[in-house]
Amino acid sequence: MTTVSPSSISAVQPLWAIEGGRINIHGADFSLDPLPEVTLGGETAHIAFASPRLLSITVPPGLDGGRVPVRVSGALGATAYLDVGAPLATGLHQVDSPAFDAEGNLYVTFSGTRGQQAPVAIYVVRPGGAREPLVENLPNPTSLAFDPAGRLYVSSRFDGTVHRVGKDGSVVTVATELGVACGIAFGPDGNLYVGDRSGSILRVHGGKSALVTSLPPSVAAFHLAFGPDQHLYVAAPTLSARDSIYRISLDGDVEVFSTAFGRPQGLAFDVDGNLYVADALAGDSGIYRLRAGGSGEPELLLSGGTVVGIAFDPGGGVVLASPDTVYRLDVSIRGLIYG
Repeated sequence: MTTVSPSSISAVQPLWAIEGGRINIHGADFSLDPLPEVTLGGETAHIAFASPRLLSITVPPGLDGGRVPVRVSGALGATAYLDVGAPLATGLHQVDSPAFDAEGNLYVTFSGTRGQQAPVAIYVVRPGGAREPLVENLPNPTSLAFDPAGRLYVSSRFDGTVHRVGKDGSVVTVATELGVACGIAFGPDGNLYVGDRSGSILRVHGGKSALVTSLPPSVAAFHLAFGPDQHLYVAAPTLSARDSIYRISLDGDVEVFSTAFGRPQGLAFDVDGNLYVADALAGDSGIYRLRAGGSGEPELLLSGGTVVGIAFDPGGGVVLASPDTVYRLDVSIRGLIYG
């Protein structure tokens, strides 16, 4: 008589996900014929790969979000859990990270194809989840950033401009002739830094721009963030199999901070100086954490279908941006907030 050992779950990796993400369930004695049923929060998940020690599943759409139980039919022992981000706003077009103000309002874009002028360019999502149109008829809003006074700025890759946005949605152009203006960030010196994806990092002061340094051109967009070390970090996706994240001093000295990513995009820091990277390489998209100083391998924290941006809520929690949706995940990490 053959005795079949009950299966068990030993670990779930990563521990954060949004719909479309790939999750690995590690364990022992998983059945292969027939395959077990895997559910997340009661919803059946597709099994993409199976072995006696590993089940790789795809996170289904429609989950409510929050901490959901991970169950494998026939598995004994304690229940494993996964933190799932809930959709916060849909019908968007993000090409970079969204941005929070100090009150916890989230600003998101409908960027559109090059030259497209959508009826609403920027929305604001209130802390309660209500979405309101803020800016109309601005072509290709690309990246968002707040200055030290808490005022919102937006770049446009369409005409190489940067604009300041009032709380009433009014728009004032503050800089022009910035090439293909993509990522923007305010530095510790109070100046605005702009990534021109054709290969320039520019500093804007008094409406005039000056070259800080040059980088290899990007096929998509530059993504910028300042770290607590007062250096500018830049992701610049190319057609290479591996892309770099650069670390740039205020004097323009450039060093390669990491070459561990396939298509790095939105960047953000926590208060401990750890860098979070949205890596949107096809088929392997997620949020990775690089420990302060860049030592060690990136740690995969979240898996998602396509993730292009990340922003920390000053009141706690984080949002992740796919091209058309932003998701909210309640985590205890505190983001580094400028302004």
